[in-house]
Amino acid sequence: MPAGPSDAIDLNSLSRALVVKLRHHGDVLLASPVLGALKRAAPRVEIDALVYAETAPMLEGHPALSGLFVIDREWRALPAPARAGREIALWRRLRARRHELLLHLTESPRGAWLARTLGCRYAVAPALRVRSAWWRASFTHLFVQPGNARRHMVEWNLDALRRIGVQPAPEDRNPVLAPGGAAEAEADRLLAQSGLARGRFIHLHPASRWAFKCWPAQRNAALVDALLARGEPVALTSGPDRAEREFTADIVARCAARPVDFSGRLSLKSLAALSARAKLFIGVDSAPMHIAAAMGTPVVALFGPSGEAQWGPWSARARVVASTAHACRPCGIDGCGGGKQSDCLAQLPEARVLVALDALLAA
Repeated sequence: MPAGPSDAIDLNSLSRALVVKLRHHGDVLLASPVLGALKRAAPRVEIDALVYAETAPMLEGHPALSGLFVIDREWRALPAPARAGREIALWRRLRARRHELLLHLTESPRGAWLARTLGCRYAVAPALRVRSAWWRASFTHLFVQPGNARRHMVEWNLDALRRIGVQPAPEDRNPVLAPGGAAEAEADRLLAQSGLARGRFIHLHPASRWAFKCWPAQRNAALVDALLARGEPVALTSGPDRAEREFTADIVARCAARPVDFSGRLSLKSLAALSARAKLFIGVDSAPMHIAAAMGTPVVALFGPSGEAQWGPWSARARVVASTAHACRPCGIDGCGGGKQSDCLAQLPEARVLVALDALLAA
C-alpha cells in the first residue's frame, strides 16, 4: 500500500472539523465531496461548514454535515459597529464549537485568521504562490496546486484531504445536493401545472451571472425551436437576477414556438428538483449545470473561455460542446479583449449541441 504523508493526521483523535468554502454556488457544490469523504474516513468526527449565506442551499441537508455557518455579504453595507458585531458573534459561535481541524479551500485571507484564532490543532489550506510567509505560517499543512488548469475542482478540493493522509474512495467524489421535501413538491406542482411529464422534457438554463459565458440568444432560440419541432418539450429557467430574466425573455421572444418558461421562479433547491425530473439538461458553465450533474441528469454543457478540464460537469453522463476552431481557448478572459462577448461561444452552431444531445441519449 502506498505510503501517505509523514505528517498525516490521526483522525481518530479529532472530535470536530470545519470546512471553509467562501466562493460562488457552483464552487461550494463542487466542494461537497470533501464532507462525505471526511465523514467516511472519520465517522465519529462532527463536520461543520462555513460558506456565504447565499450559497448555503448548496450544502443544507448534506448527510455528513453537523452544522452550517454563514457569512452574509450584506454585512459589508452595515455601519462599522454593526458589521463588527455580526463578525464577532459568528467568531464566537465558531470558537464555541472547538474545531480541531480546519480545511480552508480558497485563497480568502479569512481562512488564515480563523486558523490563527480558533485554536485548531490542525489547519489545511492551498499552497498559494502569491501568498506571503504569514499565510504559510498560519497553517500546519499546505496542499500543492497543479501548475496548470487540468485538474478538476472536485479533485482540487479533495487534495486538502489527501494532504493529511485521507485517500477518498471513488464513491466519495460525487457532489451531493439535497433538494428537500418542499422543493420536491414545488417541482412536481410546477410540472403538473405546465403539462410536463417527469423524464419527458429538456431543461434549458442558458443564463449565467457572467455574460461572457453565455451562448447568444438567437442560437438558444434556434435550439429551442429545433427541439420543439422534434416533439421534445423544453423547460426554460434562469436565476432571479434582472439581467438573466431579460436574457431568457429575449430568447422566448425569438422562438417560433413557446417553451415552458420558469425564469426567475425557482429557488436553488427547486431548480435542483426540476433538473432531477428532466430527461436532459442543456446549459453553459454555471452553477445550474453543476446542480444538474449532481442530480444525476444527463448534461450537455457549452464551454467557451472557461476550461472544461477544471470546471466541466462532474458526471459520466455528460457531453461538453466547445469550439475546436479557436486555439486561444480556454483563455479565462471575460470575453474577447475583455468585451464580455466570447467568439468561441458565439460561433458554436446549434447542430453541434443537437449532435451531443443525441449521442448522450443514445449512450
